[in-house]
Amino acid sequence: MKKEKPEWFRGIFPALVTPFTEDDRLDEEAFRELIRSVLPHVNGVVPTGTTGEFSSLDFEEKQRAIEICIDEVGGRVPVLAGTGCPSTMESIELTRWAKEAGASGALVCAPYFLKPSFNEVYDHYGAINEVDFPLVLYNIPQTAGTHFRWWTAEGMGLAFDNVIGIKDSSGDMPFFMAVLEKLRGTIGIFCGHDEIAGATLLAGGDGAILASANLIPDIWQEIYQAAQRGDAEFVRNRQKEIQILVRLVVRKGGPQAVKEGLRMMGLKMSNARLPMIQGGEFEREDYEDMRTQLCNLEKISKVKKSLAGVDVDYRATPETPERFQDLTLCVGEGFAGPPFTEIAHIDLLVGRRDGPVGKAMDRALGEPRPGHELVTINERPRTMLVPTVTIRGEKARRLVYEEAAGGINLAIAHAIDEGMLPEALLDEICMIANVFVHPAATIRQRVRINNYKAMRGAIRKAIEGRPTLKELTQEKEAARHPFRYAP
Repeated sequence: MKKEKPEWFRGIFPALVTPFTEDDRLDEEAFRELIRSVLPHVNGVVPTGTTGEFSSLDFEEKQRAIEICIDEVGGRVPVLAGTGCPSTMESIELTRWAKEAGASGALVCAPYFLKPSFNEVYDHYGAINEVDFPLVLYNIPQTAGTHFRWWTAEGMGLAFDNVIGIKDSSGDMPFFMAVLEKLRGTIGIFCGHDEIAGATLLAGGDGAILASANLIPDIWQEIYQAAQRGDAEFVRNRQKEIQILVRLVVRKGGPQAVKEGLRMMGLKMSNARLPMIQGGEFEREDYEDMRTQLCNLEKISKVKKSLAGVDVDYRATPETPERFQDLTLCVGEGFAGPPFTEIAHIDLLVGRRDGPVGKAMDRALGEPRPGHELVTINERPRTMLVPTVTIRGEKARRLVYEEAAGGINLAIAHAIDEGMLPEALLDEICMIANVFVHPAATIRQRVRINNYKAMRGAIRKAIEGRPTLKELTQEKEAARHPFRYAP
């Protein structure tokens, strides 16, 4: 007889990242700190899953990570151990070990790399079912290479006594709805795709196992609780507020994206293991984007800083220098997309009006530059736009002097609100923005938004004096020309 659906398998479970030391060993201290940071907000935790880089851990490292997690949690919430391996034999061995170690259950992905048929996937889970331990099926076709069909999920959910749930990370809403139709109330149905988690909870999902719950477990708990009480408006609004952040996590390198975000929030955290690299799939423009999203969600705390003698409340990360630039001459750069033809690239100079930047601006404004007309687009601080590409035609003129300029001014307003450009200094400083708009650009809204994002990053880098030598050294292996691959 099939076991009853357990009460503990519901709510928000973060898919924990796995921190490493500088010599590439499991960092127990950092792992425990991460677990402590999420525990007050979650209903369970998942070590050694996809976000935990299970495919880059050896067998003993997986065991140790699960062991640490069980110990740190201390029975306060369930521990759903990731025990998926390429082979059925190894998956059985790790699942049996997790049972003996005291985990609450096992999350097992379909065997990956060889892309087994659905009958073979069915038999794989049937063999693991014999361990007699709560088992959660894990559908993640993006990495496993095999997408469950609803009839396969239904068959496994009904036939195997120890299957208590399914985690669907496919992002395939029709599949998720079919699973709800066939299995809701029989097993726990969890979403593993952060971008649609709010919708799946409102549709009747029992919970979510999410990479972004490392970063915003409290917000996900708010969304879950709102879905439970049927407050669809709250769920929709809150999901919209976090959508850019979760999209970055889901689509831009997963473990590395989460680890970068945790570092910004002040947790001790390593990079992901090879083959992932810093500045690779999670690119530098993604870093600036994530930082802004975490600031908007108030996940990066404000600290007192002094900028050119003016005290500011500044949302600082560990990369933020103790002392800011003196504003005599500061240089920043920003890059943002997509799409390709609407990519924005800004080279920025920031300085005092009575210094070299101000003098250069005054001189340049007095010089005729046909096709590259210089325009003052803001007075506080005084900001001059310099087109990189020759302006040909009315369409190009509108995209540069209206859309790109509009995005730049939005970024300036954002920087003033955030304290990057203190109100007390606005009449004393000036900026020169060298602005690239692709000659083939068409989508006005994307030109505006991308220039907003590029300028936002350029201002922050100019004020903070970034990239630092350390950043450049760390990311030199990932350096690529933005318009072509050049190793």
